[in-house]
Amino acid sequence: MIRGGVFPALAALLPLVFALPAAAVTCQDSDFDGKSYTICETDPAREDLRLFLRGDDGRILGQFNRIDAALEPAGERLIFAMNAGMFHPDRSPVGHYIEDSQQEKPVIEWPSPGNFGLLPNGVFCIGDREARVYETTQYLAAQPDCLYATQSGPMLVIDGALHPRFLPDSSSRYLRNGVGTTENGDRVVFAISNERVTFDEFGRLFRDGLGLPQALYFDGKVSRLYAPALGRHDPGLPVGPIVGIVAPR
Repeated sequence: MIRGGVFPALAALLPLVFALPAAAVTCQDSDFDGKSYTICETDPAREDLRLFLRGDDGRILGQFNRIDAALEPAGERLIFAMNAGMFHPDRSPVGHYIEDSQQEKPVIEWPSPGNFGLLPNGVFCIGDREARVYETTQYLAAQPDCLYATQSGPMLVIDGALHPRFLPDSSSRYLRNGVGTTENGDRVVFAISNERVTFDEFGRLFRDGLGLPQALYFDGKVSRLYAPALGRHDPGLPVGPIVGIVAPR
């Protein structure tokens, strides 16, 4: 278990917290059931939470430093980011994607190969002063007004239950990252494993360690975090969709 700390039901080892005048995000390195994670919590009512895919030239950004450079002319900077959904070899999103209220790809409802198609999958929706994870069929039924949305899969936690196809004794272990939210979307928590974990272990982090009823898997193998206050700017090849928090430069 994780013992006492900044997050409800979560206690950090080596807590590291940072804040900026116009926006804030809290990040910490934590241990849950003997596995190491970095966890960052945001308040979507206070913070400028966005998704990023393409620059003004239409080319996919793909790297944290390119997003930060694109924000500079507007007097803004990136203070947190991670990859946020699976992508094709050309780095375009596999599933549904909305940026600044403009849809690039529609929702994919049917099963497909790989983790994305391990139904149920889900959608992370950033709205006005809230952000929520929806299971895909619930998202289609609710039709929320998303300023930004990214579809990925599988769901990690659905209405307080782990994905039904997760195996406690699985041998499939990777670095993994994802996002969990409360039902009303007032609390958003991003997590990335610092060692190889199973889907079951990662899902239990969100459900049991963080107490979140909904959580969505973003990706594995390519999982990367940008958290300057922790000294994290994970290297790697360009990715597709990226979620980030923006503050005044």
